[in-house]
Amino acid sequence: MEIGSLIKSIRLKKGISQEELANKSTLSLRTIQRIENNENAPRGKTAQLLCEALGVAIEDLLDHDKKTDPQFLMFFHLSVLSTIVMPMGNIILPLILWLTNKNKVQGLQSIGARLLNFQIVFQAVTFIVTLLAIFQKIEALDIIELFLILGLLFIGNLAAAIVFAVMNYRGKKITYPSIIPMIK
Repeated sequence: MEIGSLIKSIRLKKGISQEELANKSTLSLRTIQRIENNENAPRGKTAQLLCEALGVAIEDLLDHDKKTDPQFLMFFHLSVLSTIVMPMGNIILPLILWLTNKNKVQGLQSIGARLLNFQIVFQAVTFIVTLLAIFQKIEALDIIELFLILGLLFIGNLAAAIVFAVMNYRGKKITYPSIIPMIK
């Protein structure tokens, strides 16, 4: 379904006329007609105004032609586990999957950005803690305690990846917290 047809369908389901949509969105009636006839595709501010007027998320319009693939999203979350066999695998493999599929799979753009941001922060924290301990800036820790803390962080990260993979596969839209949004 083309985006104009989708907008028309949403408008009709909500019982709104083209004139009402034009007034609510502050767009011209002719613009609404062109969009609904698939002569023009809404972009930027026009798409945002239409979404606000129709009461739908902009992602619903922008992702309309992307396929829903819960199995891919599950494997995407599980790609973090590649860090078991490859250093930095928790960033490298998800980054490759995200870059090659973010415009094809519904929801991957935001889920991928949040997962990558979390993994980058996780990797940086573990690296800093390790360096501080090596240079004995954390005097209260001996080497065994350091490895125990790092091991627990590592296991917690892998457990979170498995939980998020299963939950997303079951239809729950949960993902990593957005700590420092470096990738959008």
